[in-house]
Amino acid sequence: MREIVCKSEEETVQFAKQLAKQLHGGELIALFGGMGMGKTAFVRGLCEGLCYPGEVSSPTFAIVQEYRGGRLPVYHFDMYRVTDWDSLYSTGFFEYLESGGVTVTEWSENIEGALPDTYIKIQFRLGEKDSERVLTVENENADFGN
Repeated sequence: MREIVCKSEEETVQFAKQLAKQLHGGELIALFGGMGMGKTAFVRGLCEGLCYPGEVSSPTFAIVQEYRGGRLPVYHFDMYRVTDWDSLYSTGFFEYLESGGVTVTEWSENIEGALPDTYIKIQFRLGEKDSERVLTVENENADFGN
């Protein structure tokens, strides 16, 4: 486990770009933290690090956004409105996990009981200043078998 202090949104993006270099496909990155903590900025950086050429936006109303065209496909979920197993199954979440891309979930605290044994957990919290975020990263070097 390690902590990273990001003093700006750009530092969050840069951290995600560096993490993207380590990905091979098949990973699940579970993001935890409240509204406005920088989760979507992190996903934007991850996609930039995987050379995705398009725009990245929060999938709040779509539940999942697919970003294809980079080194690996990224499946970006917003689990904010997922409240039970039926709604989780209806998102296609489990099928995406087996697709060989990188699955990223915002609001992972809502589905924590459904997360597989191996995933990268990133907890976002406010730093000392309003612009700072502290990211706690667990299982970063997990072997995903790819």
